Amino acid sequence: MKSTFFPALGLLLLGACQQPDQVNVKIVMDSTHKATLNGTYRLVSNIIITKGDTAHAYPVPNREMIKMFNGTHFAFFQHDLTQGKGKDSMFVAGQGSFTLQGDKYGEHLTYCTARSWENHDFNDFTLQVHGDTLVQQGIEKDDSLHVDHVIVETYVKVH
Repeated sequence: MKSTFFPALGLLLLGACQQPDQVNVKIVMDSTHKATLNGTYRLVSNIIITKGDTAHAYPVPNREMIKMFNGTHFAFFQHDLTQGKGKDSMFVAGQGSFTLQGDKYGEHLTYCTARSWENHDFNDFTLQVHGDTLVQQGIEKDDSLHVDHVIVETYVKVH
């Protein structure tokens, strides 16, 4: 009696469990893209082009930034290398879901230390991976944030 009761109870409980709905996850990519994208990348260059003017926004002395991908979500972290001491101390972080179809890439920023950026979509990017180098390029535009420029971010995979 015991040997059939517990497995049947387990199956009943397992069947009662529901999978949580996925929110803001819309990924279309083949296994090659997914396998090459997953990991941690260190930012090595960031160029911002606003109305034809080009600014090299990164590297910045005594700062470091990484971006991570896990197949459904991205996260980024930037901080000073002085552990929060000194006049240039800073910490910035954000996280959200992303879409990738071919080289077309978009982000939905769910969490961000710059709270006004939360829940905004940035969908006009291309993403290219060449060996250990990832290049994200495109338009970062949001009227409510007064943001309208092109970015070219170059990362190198560290893990």
